[in-house]
Amino acid sequence: MTRRALLRLAAVLAATWPLSSVKALAFARRQAVRLTSDHTATLRGVADVVLPSTLSLDDRQLAVTVFADWVANYRAGAEIGPGYGSPRLRTTGPPPTATYPAQLAALEAAARAGGAASFNAATVEARRSIIESALNAQPRSTQLPATPNGINVIADFMGMFFHGQQGYNLAYRAAINREECRGLAGSEKAPGGL
Repeated sequence: MTRRALLRLAAVLAATWPLSSVKALAFARRQAVRLTSDHTATLRGVADVVLPSTLSLDDRQLAVTVFADWVANYRAGAEIGPGYGSPRLRTTGPPPTATYPAQLAALEAAARAGGAASFNAATVEARRSIIESALNAQPRSTQLPATPNGINVIADFMGMFFHGQQGYNLAYRAAINREECRGLAGSEKAPGGL
């Protein structure tokens, strides 16, 4: 390598170094929020109302844990599969979770305004009314998203459950386990019942 080529390389690296540092800093700021124990307690109260009553307390807790883990582990800019028939890799967008703490705090505030000590201390009917109001508020989520989109934490939570493994297993009353691969051995048999 000649000295001139080495100097050019050093100049290019020096010119791009600060830009990459700024990108890394901006990337770190776009990371997902973490839900506190108060937030997950509010989500447990939401789960009691919006999830099927046939679920056990442990199943509802599992749904809350799965959602909270997804929120905590979301990474903006992470590579995801290209999709069927597409050669291009895709990346995840900015975290849709930024509004979740405020939305969960609004549920708590509405319960307190109704005279309850907390959202979970409110009656099921009061929680149902608060949830209906939150779902009908603007911006309004018109369908349950397959992947959380950040419009409404309740719709995102319900969408993750009903489009997820637990929801499919419950809907089909069988251990579909759509996120797992059973392999070919025994694939001629129907999935086991729940």
